[in-house]
Amino acid sequence: MDLAFTPEEQAFREEIRAWVQANLPADISHKVHNALRLSRDDMQRWAKILGKKGWLGHGWPKEFGGPGWNAVQKHLFEEECALAGAPRVVPFGPVMVAPVIMAFGTPEQQQRFLPGIASGDVWWSQGYSEPGSGSDLASVKCKAERQGDKFIVNGQKAWTTLGQYGEWIFCLVRTSNEGKPQTGISFLLIDMASPGVTVRPIKLLDGESEVNEVWFDNVEVPLDNLIGEENKGWTYAKHLLSHERTNIADVNRSKRELERLKRIARAEGVYDDLRFRDEIAKLEVDVVALEMLVLRVLSAEKSGKNSLDIAGLLKIKGSEIQQRYAELMMLAAGPFSLPFIEEAMEAGWQGDFPGGVAANAPLASTYFNLRKTTIYGGSNEVQRNIVSQFVLG
Repeated sequence: MDLAFTPEEQAFREEIRAWVQANLPADISHKVHNALRLSRDDMQRWAKILGKKGWLGHGWPKEFGGPGWNAVQKHLFEEECALAGAPRVVPFGPVMVAPVIMAFGTPEQQQRFLPGIASGDVWWSQGYSEPGSGSDLASVKCKAERQGDKFIVNGQKAWTTLGQYGEWIFCLVRTSNEGKPQTGISFLLIDMASPGVTVRPIKLLDGESEVNEVWFDNVEVPLDNLIGEENKGWTYAKHLLSHERTNIADVNRSKRELERLKRIARAEGVYDDLRFRDEIAKLEVDVVALEMLVLRVLSAEKSGKNSLDIAGLLKIKGSEIQQRYAELMMLAAGPFSLPFIEEAMEAGWQGDFPGGVAANAPLASTYFNLRKTTIYGGSNEVQRNIVSQFVLG
């Protein structure tokens, strides 16, 4: 197993780095490096820049308009974007639903939906979780009844990330109550402008409304928007979740945030504290170990081997690392990381007291927000069960 990059891969990295430096807007990079709020326009602007280059769907094969990069090239692209301060690509369109449409959609569905995803013009949301159906996704109750050439959808989705911006949403819906719960689920694509769709933002601990409730009241959805076969949606959902859990691990963002933690620790005068430095060192070891795990998977894929299905393990370690660096940043700033007042932040006021600097203002907010990472995408407790079953049988 060779974990070193080849000269060709290093040259590819340099090409990506130069392009990102030349095309990433400085105001967006500043916000990302300082964990400041990204607006819809910020995220969409970067998505369209990538889309124009043909790189928003950087994991797509050439036959669907992607660059056709191998696993190592995709990793290098993601790393260079993260280190440069690019926003994470909002994954619901290009990373999640697009592979499902490619694998299970009809040619007509592929021609209809993939171009808007690839260009960044259409914002997609994910309609999976419901009250009582988070990690137990097979228990979804949102119902779709078939009537002639359409489905009538009624029910609720919860924790829909950035759903307030959504234009389309892919949903798991209940189309049958016969047999096992998994056998009665279908995969629908729904226009969020349809009559009967209501989005209600949920206020979170960090003061933001990143997640939403989405309600469906007799929403009419054409049969043409059904992906694959009716009642086979669980198969397609599992295909998508492997992409989601690997995306959550996001080792490249952790590498960037580790350096930010060091900057904050130096600025706040705690970097020379040996006990605090020990905590940074332990975190850095875990980040390197996670990266090695990712590179092992990439090495196996590059050599044509069938690598272990360790998306759950990547998700467990990646999410725990995100929570640890957020906690250490907040501890480094101490009382200066108190939760910010939203109105004051919007007005550009950071405080005129020692420690009242831009770098410290979002720290508590980030800490609160990242409590979610060990829950969403399948809670870590459930992921440990899956990994143990896979490894131990």
